[in-house]
Amino acid sequence: MIARFLLATATAVTLLGAVNAPEARPPITGVSHLAVYARDMSKADQFYTHVLGARKGSDPENPDGVRYYLSDRQFVEVLPAGARQGASMLAHVAYTTSDARALRTWLQKRGVEKLGGIQRSPEGELWFATVDPEGNGVQFVQPARGVDTPVPGAISGRIIHVGYAVHDRARQDGFYRQLLGFRPYWFGAFKPDKVDWVSQQTPDGRDWLEYMMVGAGSDVTDDKVDARQLGVLNHLSLGVQNMQAAVTTLYREDRLSAKHDGPQMGLDGKWQANLYDPDGTRVELMEFQPVMKPCCSPFTADSPTR
Repeated sequence: MIARFLLATATAVTLLGAVNAPEARPPITGVSHLAVYARDMSKADQFYTHVLGARKGSDPENPDGVRYYLSDRQFVEVLPAGARQGASMLAHVAYTTSDARALRTWLQKRGVEKLGGIQRSPEGELWFATVDPEGNGVQFVQPARGVDTPVPGAISGRIIHVGYAVHDRARQDGFYRQLLGFRPYWFGAFKPDKVDWVSQQTPDGRDWLEYMMVGAGSDVTDDKVDARQLGVLNHLSLGVQNMQAAVTTLYREDRLSAKHDGPQMGLDGKWQANLYDPDGTRVELMEFQPVMKPCCSPFTADSPTR
């Protein structure tokens, strides 16, 4: 009799725990794309198809836009700038999820108010939009394709991170880290008493978001933030196995952008080089793995390998 009572009690506790257990967040697995504006779509086309070697495709989200695929699932979306386009050419950033509908519902239950409806492309891709605390457009995309194959001829078939200007780290952390579960990866700065870059990996992958810090505590003060600086801050990064080989290919095939710099050793211990699209948006080439110890802080998660 006592044994039956104990068994019943244990079962009840287990069921109660299951009922009260927090609902798991649907996976957020990596970077989907970066969307930017262009003042001259034909000049942007030359950069993304010739310099980067991306495959041009239609844009199911905006008939006036263009997608430039680096792989079957990762791309840069280019949208025509309006007459009143401001200094920033950033349209939105997007991350991949395995279940867009479930993730939207999960966010809605947690009080996220600015949630767009579920959209669907003709190929079966699903996505929805929201904004982060600083007003940056954010999308979550469920790809239609299960296999992510690099585009032949692209200088890289892999977006490993995106970065954009951030003024209030605590507010952004409340969204990206506390709510969504992004994980600390690395932080650094040009000077020991500053913090210029704060990187956090997606919750269920090794791609990352880089806060490009602006204002107090950063080398980039508000008075320095003009159109040129915003093009540097709001960027995407393409992973390469060997920087020398990648840059040699660009030189040999006459594919360097009109403005470019590097290669150079980054303070995170990784080789990097920068290309710039005609509107100044920076496309950073970066080796997947560090070759020396980073400055400022150790890596707290594994770097991507491909």
